[in-house]
Amino acid sequence: MGTVALAETFESHRRHLLSVGYRMTGSVSDAEDAVQEAWLRLSETDTDSVRDLRAWLTTVVGRICLDHLRSAAVRRESYVGQWLPEPIVMPLESSGSIDPLEAVVREEDARLAAMVVLDTLGPDQRTAFVLHDGFGVPFDEIAGILGTSTAATRQLASRGRRAVAGAEKPTPDDEHAEAVGRLMAAMATGDLQAVLDALHPDALVIGDANGTTRTAVNVIHGSEKFARFFLGLINRYGAQAFLAIEPAMVNGQLGFFTHGSPGDETHPGFPSRVGGFTVRDGKVSAAYDIANPEKFAGIRLQDRPAP
Repeated sequence: MGTVALAETFESHRRHLLSVGYRMTGSVSDAEDAVQEAWLRLSETDTDSVRDLRAWLTTVVGRICLDHLRSAAVRRESYVGQWLPEPIVMPLESSGSIDPLEAVVREEDARLAAMVVLDTLGPDQRTAFVLHDGFGVPFDEIAGILGTSTAATRQLASRGRRAVAGAEKPTPDDEHAEAVGRLMAAMATGDLQAVLDALHPDALVIGDANGTTRTAVNVIHGSEKFARFFLGLINRYGAQAFLAIEPAMVNGQLGFFTHGSPGDETHPGFPSRVGGFTVRDGKVSAAYDIANPEKFAGIRLQDRPAP
């Protein structure tokens, strides 16, 4: 196969490979790196010996992502606070030209809550579960990637499947948007009871900044603590900072992005951040405050070009 034809064929698989990489690692930057590395390996391979190019590329990306996962596990040991997946942030309305990342988050498996659950799995467990259950890679091929037996790989995938089965199922997009809109409107009023009415009793706040700015270092449990936390932020940073929030699609569902605020004479400034949500029983059950700039590679808003 000629170089041009090979490149065109590879591009036809890019969205699929990004989906594999993102679900494997929870990182846009790592997924994009893995896809680029897969192209380099393909360009140095005798493709006449490859019977199923899509399957071959999936396995290559899986192997590269496993290395990323094991490296991330080491980085987490010194990470400050909670660790969340890198969000994929898109405008509310599609631009018409489909960004490969927009296709990645069309599936429920890439919703933020689902990615958070995947992040609780160990590298080998996540690899076995995602590659087999998500992309149909045979267990014997995954065993080759992991350097273990087929039977052990089946067990790893089974444990991952049980963990994911216990997670909340994503709420339909319209119901999600309604619940998030109700919460944001309530917070704009500053009324504690209105905010509480928009929250599930077991609501959580999970922040991720790695010490770069203020957020919830520990997970906040319960609707009242949730409400007081966010109302406290509005009081600290001022109503104008709240009004600067830009609604956006975060992993395919309504969330927000803000460029931050320089502050004024009475309120301190704060940097950019992404907000995502989970909804249960028609009320917001979790808020994800992602403020670590190292996790902004997946922001695709018009006034913020991709890095």
